[in-house]
Amino acid sequence: MRTRFHSAGFTLIELLVAMSIFAVVAVMAYGGLDVVLKARKQGDEHSVKLAALQTAFAIIERDIEQAVSRINRDNFGDPQPAMNGNDDTVEFTRNGRRNPGNFSRSHLQRIAYGIEDEELMRASWQVLDLAQDSEPAIGPLFAGVKTVEFRYLDDGLEWQSGWPPVSNLSQQSAPLRGLPKAIELTLDTEEWGEIKRLFRVAGGP
Repeated sequence: MRTRFHSAGFTLIELLVAMSIFAVVAVMAYGGLDVVLKARKQGDEHSVKLAALQTAFAIIERDIEQAVSRINRDNFGDPQPAMNGNDDTVEFTRNGRRNPGNFSRSHLQRIAYGIEDEELMRASWQVLDLAQDSEPAIGPLFAGVKTVEFRYLDDGLEWQSGWPPVSNLSQQSAPLRGLPKAIELTLDTEEWGEIKRLFRVAGGP
């Protein structure tokens, strides 16, 4: 008498059902992984932008805190205030210019801040009293800035939209050399909306 052995196997229907289940699980897993990867990418981009903003504020704070009452001359030889600003730009002289190469130059430097093409920009000059061909070195600090606004705190603790205050412009050397107590900077950014920062002017009264 012969005994027949039959090997167990999957039917075509069972294979199709198993493959369908595997496909559904794979799609769900990929979708979850894609969400995680996108969230990580957004988090990384957010961190990079936040670091750039913090770096920009640190540079501005360093410059403003080292502002000094030093009048400079423009390209035509006319005296300019130690700090010359309005609501969207500010220009001043700062101390503490680094000189690692021990070059024969001043430790003072003329600095300016403003906005161009939705970027917060910093300009610096190699000399204080400018010649007609003196050009600043300009570099971006932070992108995605819709508007920028500066305000200046005077001796009477009143906020001014420009510096020197308009009421003092008719006077001479003292207002030109004067500095505000503090500067308020307001940025309207694409990423975080409106951001305000207050910077103390160490060289002020």
